[in-house]
Amino acid sequence: MKNTFMEKKETVKRNWYVIDAEDVILGKLAVTAANLLRGKGKVTYTPHVDCGDYVIIVNANKVNLTGKKLSDKMYYNHSGYPGGLRERTAGEMIEKYPEEMIERAVKGMLPKGRLGRAQIKKLFVYAGPDYEQQAQKPEKVEVK
Repeated sequence: MKNTFMEKKETVKRNWYVIDAEDVILGKLAVTAANLLRGKGKVTYTPHVDCGDYVIIVNANKVNLTGKKLSDKMYYNHSGYPGGLRERTAGEMIEKYPEEMIERAVKGMLPKGRLGRAQIKKLFVYAGPDYEQQAQKPEKVEVK
């Protein structure tokens, strides 16, 4: 009988990847980033262990949305106080907060709970083409 391999958090080998979001559809970008953050492409993938890689997303302000999402899709925040609901369209989010829009899309595709919170910390999003993690020599990933 063959034993099933289970990765341990001490033995995880993490890589760095960079994704250029220019002219890429938001959903496809989020799926690619979430799969890399979870480690789904690795042969050592273990669902209950944070075995994913680090992901850097650049050019977040040039991401594409299909259809009429720029005007119709809404993002909501609530302060917890009466009358504290803030509504923003996707068009406003892409102009003022492009990093937050991508972070929300990726976070929604990660597991909920302590594992998902650990995985989202390995995501770095930048509005422009420059990023701080050049010393890690990240590999470029194409979104299909």
